[in-house]
Amino acid sequence: MKNFILKNENAIYYETNFSCDNVIFLSLGSEKFFITDARYTLEAKECIKDCEVIESSDLVASAKEILNKNNIKELVFDPNDFSYATYSNLVKDIKTIFKEEPNFSKIKRLIKSDDEIKLLKKASVLGRLGFENFAKYIKKYGLKKSEEFLYFKAFENMSQSGKLNISFEPIVAINENAAKPHALPTLKKLRQGDLLLIDAGVKYQRYCSDRTCTSYVNFDNFNFEREQKFKNKKHQKIYDIVYKSQTTAIKKARSGMQAKEIDKIARDIITKAGYGNFFVHSTGHGVGLDIHEFPNINTKNDLIIEDNMVFTIEPGVYLPNEFGVRIEDTIVMKNGRAIIL
Repeated sequence: MKNFILKNENAIYYETNFSCDNVIFLSLGSEKFFITDARYTLEAKECIKDCEVIESSDLVASAKEILNKNNIKELVFDPNDFSYATYSNLVKDIKTIFKEEPNFSKIKRLIKSDDEIKLLKKASVLGRLGFENFAKYIKKYGLKKSEEFLYFKAFENMSQSGKLNISFEPIVAINENAAKPHALPTLKKLRQGDLLLIDAGVKYQRYCSDRTCTSYVNFDNFNFEREQKFKNKKHQKIYDIVYKSQTTAIKKARSGMQAKEIDKIARDIITKAGYGNFFVHSTGHGVGLDIHEFPNINTKNDLIIEDNMVFTIEPGVYLPNEFGVRIEDTIVMKNGRAIIL
């Protein structure tokens, strides 16, 4: 059993079922220490089991004191987890050897438990409800509303007016702005016949949902369903290519494949259609406590996909100064196949 130290909130939540924005966690054999300040100790003690909660005004000093007291010779840490200043302070005047293991917590969380999958499923269901509510708003009130205002309404609808946390800041993009995969909202206004791309998600008990819909704007019957009929023939052509790419990758994904093989299934369809240069990001990413986890579904990742891995499949085509289409669902691998959450 390796000794390790964590500072990342979600990594610590995974270990203890509680976290906050100022904490150091130590796992030393059978002993665990949650070091935080007086703002969080009461709640930490209520929520955490089998772990000593230590109140401290200097978390690094307290961590070093525990390491020295327990004569810890080697400690695993993730270099992505600590600022240079914090790390420098940690290793100063201490005999413990700090051993780098990048992303060891994310690797540990690659395969989700059945309980985690239930939480991710619930998050996805709530996320879909948010999209449905947002569609009703757009249908009734969306005409001539700006991207900036619709961005605000995306927060409101996805979060159920603040009952839920969102898993990331929504993306709301009309026509040429949708050609930017992570577009910032502008004052551009929504009109009949536009193309609208929405990427949004919510959290349920800290577990994230993630979904992207690209829709034809018809205020008589606006929706985020997958079957979309665009009046613009080029919009329809690209939408159909991306949709075929996405559904084929979901249908053909198998446990035992390499991650890059799933990426290739999606990418080949777009490339054969002549738009490979306009598919500018990976096919997907893991989803869990973090909105971006492992596995990465990209051209280079030879990781073997296993049951109970959860990730997105989200191909896209982005034509600069024209428009973009992305279609995204979060899937779980079960009995060797991909199931949409």
